[in-house]
Amino acid sequence: MPSSSQPGQHIVPSRRESKPKVVIVGAGFGGLSAAAGLAAAPVEVTLIDRCNHHLFQPLLYQVATAGLSPADIAWPVRSILRKQANVKVLLGEVSTVDRNEKLVHFNDDAIPYDYLVLATGARHSYFGNEHWAQYAHGLKRIEDATHIRRQVLLAFEYAEMESDPVKRMQLLSFVIVGAGPTGVELAGALIELSRKALAKDFRNIDPRQARIMLIEAGDRVLPGFPEPLSAFARKALQKLGVEVRLSDPVTLCDGDGVSLGSERIAASTVLWAAGVAASPAGQWLGVECDQAGRIYVNPDLSIPGLSEVYAIGDTIVVNDKNGNPLPGVAPVAKQQGRHVAARIEAAVTGEDKGTPFRYRSMGNLATIGRKAAVIDFGFVQLKGWFAWWIWGVAHVYFLIGMRNRVLVAIQWLWSYFTFQSGGRLITNPDN
Repeated sequence: MPSSSQPGQHIVPSRRESKPKVVIVGAGFGGLSAAAGLAAAPVEVTLIDRCNHHLFQPLLYQVATAGLSPADIAWPVRSILRKQANVKVLLGEVSTVDRNEKLVHFNDDAIPYDYLVLATGARHSYFGNEHWAQYAHGLKRIEDATHIRRQVLLAFEYAEMESDPVKRMQLLSFVIVGAGPTGVELAGALIELSRKALAKDFRNIDPRQARIMLIEAGDRVLPGFPEPLSAFARKALQKLGVEVRLSDPVTLCDGDGVSLGSERIAASTVLWAAGVAASPAGQWLGVECDQAGRIYVNPDLSIPGLSEVYAIGDTIVVNDKNGNPLPGVAPVAKQQGRHVAARIEAAVTGEDKGTPFRYRSMGNLATIGRKAAVIDFGFVQLKGWFAWWIWGVAHVYFLIGMRNRVLVAIQWLWSYFTFQSGGRLITNPDN
């Protein structure tokens, strides 16, 4: 691993050398929660991220399907933390961590740490078929969402100009691989985009004839939900017009569509929602990881053998009290971020008692179009129209900033009553 004496590299100094230095890598839900949790701690916090904004990922699919603008679900990190005096924000991409010298290397710089929090999230996994990425775009970043939005809207534009009925049908065919929450929400939003928002916008084609197919290798949609809610979601999707294919793994993906064994499905747009892999944080430290690259951690979320290093969110694998892996959702990352912040503050003040992390479930939610959702609170299960309103209120509530809450709520109400979608912009069509 690189050392602090590499040529051309300098150490980024701390503003107050007397205080313990905490470095947080990643400004997602977990990283921001950790930073906020250290607001009153006697430490100097440095937050590093390769983007200057925090993204509300649960609504990213709405940007991809032209329902919301990127600015509605993203906020500058510096603005979020501007009132927290003990935090500084650095824009950069971490390349590795020197665990011996306690240095985080990013860009051409290195910064020392006393405590390190890795909240680096996850990336797309194509299960050994990484070359499929060029044909089946995933959804993790703002750039992914705007790329998918452009691809979807251009498909309708090209179909409007296509005279060959076979090619036109291929342009109007959309395949989504993976029937977890992201896949289900994408399918519901795409079917309603074609059936409602775009229905009267074209003259040579009928957008309502678009084919939306959701493909899942497992035996049900939303496998993380109880079976009754999973069955309801499948029926709700089919009622909307989505073709749901279960127990059908994709065996080939290229620029013309996908193959399910010997069956070929021609589609100009393939979207990937089938799997994720952890960031390379485990490789930086040379520690034990699972097959998806997620780090094995101690009960208090520290890394075995590195008591001053913590990892949270999609970067790690943690089981609940029943031995089941915790889901990769925002509430898990936020609670882990707060827990790690409390652990670091206790260690600095000499009150550390090694408290293990315990997740308090806030429920599991997924929406199916504009009129139905499923919610699993554990003690009660909800589905349908009422669940959809609860889903909407919860997502508006957790947005950062009153401006975004008001704008998103107004846009949703407008869309609900008018069937119009406001973000149908095609940008950089040649990219």
